[in-house]
Amino acid sequence: MTAGPCPDLVLDLRPVSFIDCAGLGVLCRVRNRVRARHGRLRLITGSIRLARVLRHTGLAGVFEVLPGMPRGADTSPVETAGEAMV
Repeated sequence: MTAGPCPDLVLDLRPVSFIDCAGLGVLCRVRNRVRARHGRLRLITGSIRLARVLRHTGLAGVFEVLPGMPRGADTSPVETAGEAMV
């Protein structure tokens, strides 16, 4: 999903109840790969816990975090975060 030019990824993390350093590492690698291809990565979550984890790890300003699915976004994901086990 990140191989092409200008990928625009929306990752729905609402079903995720826990994320550790391995999961954060995956998110960082995806972000770096997307940015290297001049793309965009948005994380969807309403979780105060995830916001706290991002803040405590210094990643709060690194990711574009939205409380819900953006208008016009394709809502038929290939794989959800729960399936990917982020």
